[in-house]
Amino acid sequence: MTIRGAAYIAGIYEHPGRDLPEKTVWDIHTEVALGALADAGLSMTDVDALFCDGTAGFGVMTLIDHFGLNPTYVDNTETGGSSYLAHVGHAAAAIAAGKCTVALVTLAGKPRSGWQGPSFAPGPESSFEQLWGMAGAPHSYALAAQRHMYEFGTTAEQLAEIKVAASIHAQHNPHAFLPYAVTVEDVVNSPMVSDPLHRLDCCVVTDGGGALVVVSPEVAKKLGKTNAKILGHGEALKHTSNGTIDLTYTGAVFSGPRAFAEAGVSTKDIDYASIYDSFTITVLQTIEDLGFCEKGKGGHFVSDGGLIAPFGTLPFNTDGGGLCNNHPSNRGGITKVIEAVRQLRGEAHPAVQVPNCQIALAHGTGGSLGTRHGSVTLILGQEDA
Repeated sequence: MTIRGAAYIAGIYEHPGRDLPEKTVWDIHTEVALGALADAGLSMTDVDALFCDGTAGFGVMTLIDHFGLNPTYVDNTETGGSSYLAHVGHAAAAIAAGKCTVALVTLAGKPRSGWQGPSFAPGPESSFEQLWGMAGAPHSYALAAQRHMYEFGTTAEQLAEIKVAASIHAQHNPHAFLPYAVTVEDVVNSPMVSDPLHRLDCCVVTDGGGALVVVSPEVAKKLGKTNAKILGHGEALKHTSNGTIDLTYTGAVFSGPRAFAEAGVSTKDIDYASIYDSFTITVLQTIEDLGFCEKGKGGHFVSDGGLIAPFGTLPFNTDGGGLCNNHPSNRGGITKVIEAVRQLRGEAHPAVQVPNCQIALAHGTGGSLGTRHGSVTLILGQEDA
């Protein structure tokens, strides 16, 4: 069964706050849910499916109780920052199977003002990895960056080009956490966090959240507004292979082809891309693995304004992305979908709106490039795509 055309994203909402000490996580969940439903022209009484990650109390059961819902379908898939792209694909599949018609996806968190979410039981790898300093995300991503530099000659300046592009876009976003442009020199001269990653190679840490509303074609037609058609979806998990992990590629090498095949398009058809940007190296490797350039050529691809909207080779993260705008709850996947839908609707800032944007790609990475992670690729199009 294919989900191509089986569902549409009809509602989106990104919380405007980035530091929310006065709000609870449940306040944020409520605000983003109502915001996305209002954007779709629907209400909470229309929702018959609910999707969330594993950070919300007792997961989807907590939110069902909090929202007062009685859904016919629920999903609590947890793959870190890629969870919400997985939720979109799963919602489309459930709609295609007749399980539901209006699916709500929500994310909320407060890592900036103190609440980090529930703690998870240590995995079987913790006694090895945490003992030797792998507990922090920068260290793991730095290993991937070091390997890429060793294998392919990638430079710190090339990684910095990714931050520069994101910052050029962020200056047009009034809600961006870092709303100003930086230079390559600013990035490579910022303090070293974990060699070779500098502070400005890292994403921001923000409170907030977002929500999506995925609906059946029948519901979409009744709404009388521009919706984003789901064309293709692919997901994959990559792990350490019992110690034989290859750090030069990500799970996108598997999720990307699946999404492109289902959508019936290629990289040449993509007008805009939302690429998960927890660190600059995440973007560079993902671009290679999705097939936008050859493996090892990512450094050249992102140089000289290749990612800058609206006329770069691959306009990306026009909201400023996780590197500059928002990385709510330390999970930036949902904002990737939101900005892709904005581009398809023509609702991005005029300075970064891609002209006649017909097909957009959103990609999420959850976990760590240096150990285990989930990759999810989502391809969206105009309603007539």
